[in-house]
Amino acid sequence: MAGIPAVPTSLLAAGGLTGGFALAQATKKRQLGGAVFAAGTAAAFPRWRRTVGTGGAAALTGLAIGAMGASHPLAKKIGAWPSVAVVSGVVAAAAYIAVDRRS
Repeated sequence: MAGIPAVPTSLLAAGGLTGGFALAQATKKRQLGGAVFAAGTAAAFPRWRRTVGTGGAAALTGLAIGAMGASHPLAKKIGAWPSVAVVSGVVAAAAYIAVDRRS
């Protein structure tokens, strides 16, 4: 859309993780959190693919999925919200370095 700046993919991906966790925690429905996570990653994917190709986009998607999985055992060590902050930060940094800073 002309005139509307694109939301950085780092924010889409990290927002999906953070927003998904917040919604799952608030509603006690993990499926809703998963849907928010999936939506954030899916929204970022087309720009990832345009910028770094299908393989790069798949790697960033894999990182996001892995980060969500890693947040669970990490939460047992440092707490739920700190864990979500750490993994969201890692995903955001990777998306920024690989994609957003090129825009």
